[in-house]
Amino acid sequence: MKKLIVSGVMALAIFTASAQNKIGYINTEELISTMPEAEKANTALQDYQTSLTQQGQDYLSELNEKDSIFVRDSAKLSPAAKELRRNDLIALYQKVQNWNQTMQQLLGEKQQALLVPIRSKALENIKAVAKENGYSYVLEQSALIVAPPAEDILPFVKKKMGIKEKEIPGAGAPRPAAPAKK
Repeated sequence: MKKLIVSGVMALAIFTASAQNKIGYINTEELISTMPEAEKANTALQDYQTSLTQQGQDYLSELNEKDSIFVRDSAKLSPAAKELRRNDLIALYQKVQNWNQTMQQLLGEKQQALLVPIRSKALENIKAVAKENGYSYVLEQSALIVAPPAEDILPFVKKKMGIKEKEIPGAGAPRPAAPAKK
């Protein structure tokens, strides 16, 4: 009988402990998109992309200019000078051809460098809100297909970070009264 009582108490303790687990979820991409730092990072990334695009245009202009000069002056050049300029043109042509790939790689690296501190700040605040509010688990909303009932902690994290909810036009407007039923 004593073993039965101990088993019952253990089962009750396990059930009670598991019942105390609070589960929350959050859409981190939505959180990050509302952070002021993300807007600054996007602006910096767009500026960087513009400068890289301009650099590619400069390479193309340089190639066209050097090619025109080569075509114009090739009859006057010695075979050694022709070979030297031809090699220079080939190298520049390859640089122009590879520029889009190089640009995408540079943009990816810049984006990563800009987003790492923003993601870290978001994660720190998510962890802090989870701890403050007693959440045992916080799940990424976009990764869930089926999940147990949980609470969206995005508003709590935004509040902690001082991010104000954006007003949705018409959201606060009173709804027209329903016609009286007869």
